[in-house]
Amino acid sequence: MTAFDTALISDPVSPVTTETRLRIQPVILAGGSGTRLWPMSREQFPKQLIGLVGEQSLLQSTAQRLDGLTYGAARVDEAIIVCGEDHRFQTADQLRAGGRRANLVLEPTPRNTAPALTVAAMHAMANQEDSILVVMPADHVVTDTEAFHKAIGAGAKCAEEGAIVTMCIVPTHAETGYGYIKIGQSMPSSGAWQLEKFVEKPHLELARQYVSSGEYWWNAGIFIVRASVWLKAIAHFQPAIYAACRAACDGGTSDGEFFRLDKQAFAASPSDSIDYAVMEKLAADPSVCAGAVVPLNAGWSDVGSWDAIWKVLPKDGEENVGRGRVMFEGSSSTYAHSEGRLIACVGTHNLVVVETADAILVADKSSVQDVKAIVGRIKKEHGKEAADHRKVHRPWGHYDSVDNGERFQVKRIVVKPGARLSLQMHHHRAEHWVVVRGTALVTRGTETFILAENESTYIPIGVNHRLENPGKMPLEIIEVQSGTYLGEDDIVRFDDKYGRE
Repeated sequence: MTAFDTALISDPVSPVTTETRLRIQPVILAGGSGTRLWPMSREQFPKQLIGLVGEQSLLQSTAQRLDGLTYGAARVDEAIIVCGEDHRFQTADQLRAGGRRANLVLEPTPRNTAPALTVAAMHAMANQEDSILVVMPADHVVTDTEAFHKAIGAGAKCAEEGAIVTMCIVPTHAETGYGYIKIGQSMPSSGAWQLEKFVEKPHLELARQYVSSGEYWWNAGIFIVRASVWLKAIAHFQPAIYAACRAACDGGTSDGEFFRLDKQAFAASPSDSIDYAVMEKLAADPSVCAGAVVPLNAGWSDVGSWDAIWKVLPKDGEENVGRGRVMFEGSSSTYAHSEGRLIACVGTHNLVVVETADAILVADKSSVQDVKAIVGRIKKEHGKEAADHRKVHRPWGHYDSVDNGERFQVKRIVVKPGARLSLQMHHHRAEHWVVVRGTALVTRGTETFILAENESTYIPIGVNHRLENPGKMPLEIIEVQSGTYLGEDDIVRFDDKYGRE
């Protein structure tokens, strides 16, 4: 532990002086998997990257929600995004599409939200600037941005004085899918309440008691805290997490827009949530710092299940929600989402129907929490539908496996302008490429040549090759693979601009 770390744990929060300008540092936690939103959400393309309630993904909406955020004379910095290493390119692409610079801290392995916030706090304090962190999951919906900003202002005031603030929702009904927080005395000067107790997700009867008492609010999972205060709290309550994250940051490396944590050090961290690691213990032992609760009345939803998606979207006169090619006939209270094919719902009630290119979900809305059990079964049976969509995103673009059979596979490949695939070879398959749109620069063995639309080439087994897009429009090709083995692991890379092994 360095001298700076020791001071961080033992010293009180430093006041903001005229020489130091207070900074607001948004932190977006984008490491979730969203298994309850299968088949749209997959391991390699989780729910925060999907437009579940609009054209923008949940991640893009979360980043946009920060636009116009102010707190007195404080400077609002660009957000730190903590995400899984496997999702780094999609996350960066989506941020850039919204005109935002990527500032990504990469988790080499999932370790839950407490370690994620800890490495973000350490990253924020790399220049020993004690920012107020506004910590948000990337996969929530907030419909009233103005009210959201106002609540952040109330929370920042408490955080500036040294409290860890959690934002909560005054419940409208008994909900068993959320954690609850028991509030203490009101603090009228700040618009906050004292944090008295954290409660795990209750059964229905207990949830009803909580709601009727008026003393328990839903935990929104949004936190506001000075970076130094969080690090002091995590070091006190969870020293193993603190030590592992310190080692992971100290051994980390910068890779362009990415900060890569040391893989071995981060893997040594216990996996725990912010709630269990610190907040639950803080309520029982406030000796480290105070805990505060700020109400959030901004149209919040964690959209953690298909039932929650149905609730936040506009409905027809029979309470149906349809997205994509959907028709309802004599149906009510039904949610249907089509990614391509027509879904015709006739006489359905209280159902969820979700169609993708390779899977269809049909569920009663009362059972949508059990979708994750299906995902577990798919994994156990080694089904590819748990990890990837048929359309697979890559840093250079994407491909769609449109057909396959014994000894052959057909892919539609789209390469972004200026992008290129790795220089590679295959031991078990040959490839035939037909350009249907754009211009391709092809490396095949020792030769390099251009292919225009309606031209084609052949890549024999064992020959080094690369596909590039030198143009200003997307390159689209049809690839026909043939051979004894067509798995994605039959790739030997010799050079890759994206740093993949």
